[in-house]
Amino acid sequence: MRRINFIFILMLSLTNLDTNHYANAVINEADTKLCDTFKYALISSLREPVDEAVAEIYKDDKEAPENLVWASYDAEILKVNQLYGVGGYMR
Repeated sequence: MRRINFIFILMLSLTNLDTNHYANAVINEADTKLCDTFKYALISSLREPVDEAVAEIYKDDKEAPENLVWASYDAEILKVNQLYGVGGYMR
């Protein structure tokens, strides 16, 4: 019985040495550069709070059109400030 186990383990270990494993390359499938994709994702994530702020600011304005919303497709990030330093640690 030991001989059969030994032969089985030996064959199993020899067959595993023969296999090649290749890592799949990560492919960015977005139509834009990765940095631009992050910018668009950030802008899109801000759409709801900005729309609420716009509605609050213009709620008493009689000349403002109805259903006034922020045109996120035309937005651009000019500057990003980190409030609490690197990693968000409060000092």
